[in-house]
Amino acid sequence: MASPELKRKVVADNRSARYHYEIGEVFEAGIMLTGTEVKSLRTGKATIAESYASAEKGEIFLINATIPEFAQGNRFNHEPRRPRKLLLKAREIAKLAQGVAREGMSIVPLRLYFNERGFAKLEVAMARGKKLHDKRETEKVRDWNREKSRLMRDKG
Repeated sequence: MASPELKRKVVADNRSARYHYEIGEVFEAGIMLTGTEVKSLRTGKATIAESYASAEKGEIFLINATIPEFAQGNRFNHEPRRPRKLLLKAREIAKLAQGVAREGMSIVPLRLYFNERGFAKLEVAMARGKKLHDKRETEKVRDWNREKSRLMRDKG
């Protein structure tokens, strides 16, 4: 049987999140979307790079994510940057809200995709912001690994 990673159709990826944040626990959340939002997502033009999630009144909302208007949506189209409710279990919502309130962590979206059943899912993580020296260290490690692989490839 194929792994679940192969069955996903990734719509948007937040690559800068791993650079700016230390990623902690990762959760898979559903998203409340309208029909035109789903159709627009299937074209693969969404961006979650500058978005974040916020805990309000026992619910989690995705803020500032851009899902462009559907071309054939006419008057039933959606607002591209509206807040979208994330669907999580109560225990997961409590854990995320507690991490933000007590530990000073952020809820960062990592990846937006369609699972094997065709549902839109969002991978969110509890994350702590990196300091400048941590970012430099990450850059050094990445450069060294790139150089190391280059040397190994040249040696044969």
